[in-house]
Amino acid sequence: MKLEEAERKRIEDLKEKERQKVTKELELWRKQQKDAEKQKRVQKEGELHEKVEQLKENKKEKMNKTRTPNEGTSKTRLKPIKGHGSYGMFSENLKEEQLPAPRSAATIKINFTSRVFPTALRESRIAEEEEWLRKQAEARRTISADLSELEDLKEDEKNPDWLKDKGNKMFATGNYLAAVNAYNLAVRLNNKLPLLYLNRAACHLKLRNLHKAIEDSSKALELLTPLVPDNENARVKAYVRRGTAFCQLELYTEGLQDYEAALKIDPKNRTIEEDAEKIRHLIQGTMQDS
Repeated sequence: MKLEEAERKRIEDLKEKERQKVTKELELWRKQQKDAEKQKRVQKEGELHEKVEQLKENKKEKMNKTRTPNEGTSKTRLKPIKGHGSYGMFSENLKEEQLPAPRSAATIKINFTSRVFPTALRESRIAEEEEWLRKQAEARRTISADLSELEDLKEDEKNPDWLKDKGNKMFATGNYLAAVNAYNLAVRLNNKLPLLYLNRAACHLKLRNLHKAIEDSSKALELLTPLVPDNENARVKAYVRRGTAFCQLELYTEGLQDYEAALKIDPKNRTIEEDAEKIRHLIQGTMQDS
């Protein structure tokens, strides 16, 4: 038992010595690490201090360069320029009130005259456009005053534009007969406005009054001159409505001619192009049957 106890004690002593040895080595390593970190920190502080001093030196050099030549050594001042009551730009006596006042900001407004037509001026035909505007202005002044049966009407009811708007509203609600009556009265008051005939042609198409639709469309095209961009949309509608009336009368060749005329004005209109193609097929089918 004593031998085992002695052996155990010897082993524990060895372990303790080894532990102490390892602990000392660990503490020594930690101390070395701290010393190394301290040395690095001191080195960085030294470098930072050197940089600060260098920046200060650079700043002093720049300030010395920007100073007036011979400043501190020469007490002579620049003489004023003859004919002027102020010194040169480097004079020590240059006063603030001698400097010119800063320029005041301003905004320039440019007003452009707006064009009546949507086309660019370089693409326009000024003479024809002016003629179109003149014709429209004259047409709106042309009111038939010799209609004695219209004396009982209100002032609004004697206005062709008011009657046109009323006809448009009736057309939108599907009351085509009432719309035709409104357009009829407007035409009696003023027979120079192409949109009255154009809108009435649309009503006649709905009512299957095909010959009247052709007649009104033709009258609208007659008044839609000269040919300018401002009346392109109206001319396209007039050709399509007249072409539709021709086709419903089975006059397909005449109808196709009107659709092709509309396409020349509006070549990108897919609906008109598709309808024109259908008419071509109808013409070919009619020729084959015959």
